[in-house]
Amino acid sequence: MTLTTSVLSVMSFVVASPVQASNSAVHQSSTHATTVSARTKTARDSPATPYPNGNASAKEPSGLAPPGPSAMTGYALSYLNDFGGTSLPPGWEVFTGVPGGDPGGQWSAGHVGVGGGLLQLSTWQDPAYGNGWVSGGVCQCGVARVYGAYFVRSRVSGPGPTQVESLWPVQGWPPEIDFNESYGNTDYSMATAHYGAANLQVHQTVNIDMTQWHTWGVIWTPNSLTYTVDGNVWGSVTDPNAISNQLMTLDLQQQTWCSANWACPTTPQSMQVDWVAEYTPISITSVSPVTHENVVVSPFAAQSSELTPLLRSQIIKLALHIKSAGVSHVSLVGFGDQQSLTPKGRALSNARALAVKSYLRHQLLSLGIRGVSVSAVGSQVLTFISTSTSAFVHGTPRRVVASLS
Repeated sequence: MTLTTSVLSVMSFVVASPVQASNSAVHQSSTHATTVSARTKTARDSPATPYPNGNASAKEPSGLAPPGPSAMTGYALSYLNDFGGTSLPPGWEVFTGVPGGDPGGQWSAGHVGVGGGLLQLSTWQDPAYGNGWVSGGVCQCGVARVYGAYFVRSRVSGPGPTQVESLWPVQGWPPEIDFNESYGNTDYSMATAHYGAANLQVHQTVNIDMTQWHTWGVIWTPNSLTYTVDGNVWGSVTDPNAISNQLMTLDLQQQTWCSANWACPTTPQSMQVDWVAEYTPISITSVSPVTHENVVVSPFAAQSSELTPLLRSQIIKLALHIKSAGVSHVSLVGFGDQQSLTPKGRALSNARALAVKSYLRHQLLSLGIRGVSVSAVGSQVLTFISTSTSAFVHGTPRRVVASLS
């Protein structure tokens, strides 16, 4: 849809301070913030919808169907999902448990639904959790990439929980790229690029009605981040230090922050997603797909690193793929259960990675393959506590991620 009246008011600033204990430093202008730019942007500043927005369709809940395969010059359509059917598509995982750093929050698989052509993440007071406010979240954890363009058609039903659309690293944190984060409001959204060991942040804010359907996008290249809404650019980051070059996945979530006295609902609310479209630079798609391929081995049983028959079959398939694709290095990253990165949780994540490594080596040897380097570590993602609503677990429990090169 097109933007109305004084379409976009954009404010940018950098937070160059260590991670804070609460979200107030992000939600407001921190005393550590340095103003980079501030101006009002209108539709006259750029051509109409220079980036993918969608195609008019009365059959779509949002009124726009996904953009086509040639919607971006120099890019190829690499993933498209219109959320048909009644279950999450392959490659997507559901968030469960208490978000790290937010003891009052809760994610549950029961708050994620697919139907009527929509992915719906819903927040309500759930009797199964002591009548606390419980939310839904998902990650496209089966598809990890370095660089690309992501477009999500979404809306929120009302104020209360925060909506977050972000790119999340497969291993380690920061970086993090939030390209649509509502902070529980319905009149603006914020984009944030997190980077560096001290969690430095570049923020940009756009004034817009979040209850209406919009196509939110981020174009991630080695030299820039470009934020779009409804096909128009509203912000960008060009500081090379702030731009990730790591494998990342797409995350979509609602979250409450009642324990921090903000983003706390008073009525049930939902985040609706009509479709997701992703594009990869043609120069990258022409490279062997093994360069940045990512494979997930899951799920492990709770509090266990034992390889079940299902896990073993996945590892056997992985070994066969390594042979056929000529993979020379495999980096295994194990994850624990929910948010646990206590010493026990770290030991569990490491044990899972080592268990997969041992069985994978055995399978490779049985195939006559001896030149593949295999490393294994436990994830350390949750050694960081972030002020961002999305800088936490993000669907990582009970799995091992194998990055192939």
